[in-house]
Amino acid sequence: MAKRSSLPSRQSIRERARNRRRKQQLLPTLIMAALGLMLVATAWYFTAAPNSTQTGITYDPADVVYDEPLHAIHEMGGPTINQIAFLPKNGPQPMIIVSEEFYDFGVIGPSDVVSHDFVIANLGEASLTIHRAYTTCGCTTADFSSTVIPPGKVAIVTMTLDAGYHDVRGQTVRRGIIIENNDPKNPQVELWGQATVRSTP
Repeated sequence: MAKRSSLPSRQSIRERARNRRRKQQLLPTLIMAALGLMLVATAWYFTAAPNSTQTGITYDPADVVYDEPLHAIHEMGGPTINQIAFLPKNGPQPMIIVSEEFYDFGVIGPSDVVSHDFVIANLGEASLTIHRAYTTCGCTTADFSSTVIPPGKVAIVTMTLDAGYHDVRGQTVRRGIIIENNDPKNPQVELWGQATVRSTP
């Protein structure tokens, strides 16, 4: 009795070819979908992530308030949030927003004095009041254009860092401004600056 041939049939050859083509067509689609998801996730991170340092505040120069300025310095002592005069809970409230929470001055000389402007906006329905502000080191000061910010207005906070105040040559230093305010949801805001100080001028 003759043995049957073990060669695959034409139908099975066609089926295998079809499956190979499907797999080859599916791979680029999967790669494109993965890239699309990565792009969406990256865009979300930079525009909506709560840890983002930039909020992209846009304002007209006429919106800047120059009233009741404040010069903040380093002072010892803990927070005084329990002393803030918050507004009645059932009424309009302020809402503090900052342009950025962190700024890198880059590489500076050992005796350089550098400055950067942060923007504080009030997006609430009542006046925002800066109750107290102080810096984390004597080498850093902060000048507020106003301590009272009406709804829809902004104040400018100028951070000034004096690299020659201490001997910090060859170090990267990080200094902050602590702002206590009457936004009940965010009564303490921190702004930080960093600089890498060269060893030589």
